[in-house]
Amino acid sequence: HLEKKIGKDQFPSDEHYYGLVNFGNTCYCNSVLQALFFCKPFRNRVLLYRQQSKGQKKETLLSCLADLFYTVTTKKKKVGQIPPKKFVQRLKRENVLFDNYLPQDAHEFLNYLLNQIADILQAENASEEANKRSNAEGDVEINSSNSRTWIHEIFQGTLTNETRCLNCETVRTKDEDFLDLSVDIKQYTSITNCLQCFSNTETIQSENKYYCEVCRCKQEAQKRMRVKRLPELLALHLKRFKYSENANRFIKLSYYVPFPQELRLFNTSDDASNPDQLYELMAVVVHSGSGLNRGHYISLVKSDGIWLLFDDEYVDVSPLTAFLFSIRDLTLDVDMSLVIISLAFQAFYEN
Repeated sequence: HLEKKIGKDQFPSDEHYYGLVNFGNTCYCNSVLQALFFCKPFRNRVLLYRQQSKGQKKETLLSCLADLFYTVTTKKKKVGQIPPKKFVQRLKRENVLFDNYLPQDAHEFLNYLLNQIADILQAENASEEANKRSNAEGDVEINSSNSRTWIHEIFQGTLTNETRCLNCETVRTKDEDFLDLSVDIKQYTSITNCLQCFSNTETIQSENKYYCEVCRCKQEAQKRMRVKRLPELLALHLKRFKYSENANRFIKLSYYVPFPQELRLFNTSDDASNPDQLYELMAVVVHSGSGLNRGHYISLVKSDGIWLLFDDEYVDVSPLTAFLFSIRDLTLDVDMSLVIISLAFQAFYEN
């Protein structure tokens, strides 16, 4: 029993640990929802949204999520399981991609969910503004797509793409916002190293030369990506699926990628607003199985210093050193205190 395992004295007084019932291959959804639930800035904003929008009739994906989070946090029992039926039904109604019993991609789901919530908030903000500003002259047109929401406040960071012409040395920069970062991985390379490779300088030459507006012709150039603004919650997606032309399908890279519990990002741009930030690992989504559209997702989350394993309805304390996957079979000398898990698909770091 989970409460006994954690111990009455150690069990966090304000926390609930509820597994989510699987509605036929919805583990991709359950694992991401558990990871997000234990990212406190996100959970708090979802619950606040519910409190502020009481009496609102319209059902949305966000209202269903808020109801689910509220139900878990107000349960009398500390431990149990709950069917996220209303949320899953709404998800399937809104996006045909998820309206089947096939296994889905957890990263695709996270992306859809965050963007959808941002769209809902922007539409609601625009409608409120229109109500405030409409007067005798008629409707006021408002550009809802530009308003920043709390999704952006929590998850959005900014990358800057720097291109330096090797002839005239002019540097052009182009900013790009992200809600999560997709990172290429290599065997036996830590996530810190993968993030550094993300900012490696690449030389553009031969037929791929860069058109320099100063030189007014194509020139050799150097290109690199750097982080300009770091988010409050850093959502990382490890690119574990790679298209193989030989096999004519996506193959899984089951590489061992150590995750530090604390992560510091150094590959920031010169004009970065917050260059030196320390992040703490809060949640990890893991994919087991060989294919993109097969296999199973689970999540590991950190709650009040305790690591827990959520596998659909099943919840348990996670013994990190002897986890489900074959960390102990590796011949490497690994410091277990630094390694949570080797086969992570997504990781959530909190600033």
